[in-house]
Amino acid sequence: MDLRPLRTSVIGSYPFPSWLEHASAHLERFGPDDIAELQADAVTCAVKDQLAAGLDVITDGEQTRLDFNLSFYGHLRGIDLESAPPRRWGPPAHDQRGRHRILAPLEAPKGLGALEEYRRLEGIARDLGAPGRVTLKASMPGPYTLSGRLVPNPDLGYADRWAVAEALLPLVRRELEALVAAGCREISVDEPSMSCYGHREDVRRFVDLFNRTVEAISGRTRVCMHLCFGNYKARAIGPRQIAPLFPAFLDMHCDEMHVEMASREFSELELIGQVARRRDVAVGIVDVKSYYLETPEDIAARIRRCLEHVPADRLVLAPDCGLSQTARWAARRKLQSLCAGAELVRQTL
Repeated sequence: MDLRPLRTSVIGSYPFPSWLEHASAHLERFGPDDIAELQADAVTCAVKDQLAAGLDVITDGEQTRLDFNLSFYGHLRGIDLESAPPRRWGPPAHDQRGRHRILAPLEAPKGLGALEEYRRLEGIARDLGAPGRVTLKASMPGPYTLSGRLVPNPDLGYADRWAVAEALLPLVRRELEALVAAGCREISVDEPSMSCYGHREDVRRFVDLFNRTVEAISGRTRVCMHLCFGNYKARAIGPRQIAPLFPAFLDMHCDEMHVEMASREFSELELIGQVARRRDVAVGIVDVKSYYLETPEDIAARIRRCLEHVPADRLVLAPDCGLSQTARWAARRKLQSLCAGAELVRQTL
């Protein structure tokens, strides 16, 4: 791929328009054609915002993952989708999300939905004249992250989270292969749970799991890996350090590794040099957990710090995480500054 220096990208998610937030809470009022129209309109909004910002890589904003019934867990057979969170009230945290019991062997006979999302994105991008201007990226969780909200069931052979992840691996791998067959040129396999729990798990197992997940598509498309420390309700989980992941994670089979930096005030920035010796490194240069609106000059200064460790042709610029937990007006301005700041630095290269 012909990649220009200081490539600008996004992780995957983008905020819902307000009308989609309302509609997703009342899906029972809509027919299937209504929902399809809602999804197409929302993806169109997300694509237009990303094109207007000037990004080199765009996604569908994950606008069609309306709730668990219409996202990855809704495509799985063998789980209980009716899952009440253990805590509903009080300050927001991860225990306000439901967990799903495994009732039967895990299957996804119709896939996990990412292929349909990519085809929708491709059609909308074509209608908007985007092909040739940008790269279209698909994103989906890897098996370890996807296993996080499933309750192990030893009676069915799922003794612990690792066993659940192993069962999900072939389902994720098939979806990745289908995306490549459909012509997707860039895929992000998101594994934030690995960085969240790297302090207490054997990180070599993470590397092995990831590499087996992507082995069928490595060399056939651009494989990206996203690491962060969680962003549900803008809350992190786990010690916010990437050092425990290295040097093991240098053996990941990916073309681009993304690390959260802006919200951590660029702590451990020197480690991106290690990553860049083997692959491109995408740096979270925009803080999605803060409503401070970075200026282009702020972004340019942060990029120059990164260039002390990584050459420009190895450096990709992105937000810290997906933007779904950031208000749309702020997300739009942050992406605009991201691209403007990158251009300021490009002019000096």
